[in-house]
Amino acid sequence: MAEAAQPVEARRRGAGKSAAAFRTISEVAGELDVPQHVLRFWESKFIQVKPMKRGGGRRYYRPEDIDLLRSIRELLYTDGYTIKGVQKLLREGGVKALAERRNSPAPPEEPEPRARPDAIAGATAAPAAPAADASEVEALRAALAELLEELERIRSRLRNALD
Repeated sequence: MAEAAQPVEARRRGAGKSAAAFRTISEVAGELDVPQHVLRFWESKFIQVKPMKRGGGRRYYRPEDIDLLRSIRELLYTDGYTIKGVQKLLREGGVKALAERRNSPAPPEEPEPRARPDAIAGATAAPAAPAADASEVEALRAALAELLEELERIRSRLRNALD
């Protein structure tokens, strides 16, 4: 009951904890402004995200885990990268490269282009040769999958706003 009396901001940031303290999933979710299920999803997509798990499966995030998650969030939500794009960055440069990228004043590389409805319409406007049908279908599927990911992120943000 005492926690309910605290301001939301104080609860979100793990008030009273040192910067080196481990954080629970709810504290990290509040700090990064993403739902807890998104953090769990990112664990499945990014092998570099490895929170410590205690008895009962409770997750505890180290400060370096939080920094990595903050970088992933920024790349996905601000810079417009796809999950595959961030996975590629992590594969090529590792966790340190992401941290340096976030802290560097240099502009980031051009993000992967995201599929938009106008891009899909442009892809279907030109008549395709019969041999290109399979590749066109695959391109449309990939574009739709990226759109679905984006819509799921938007839905997540809307849910957060309503909570």
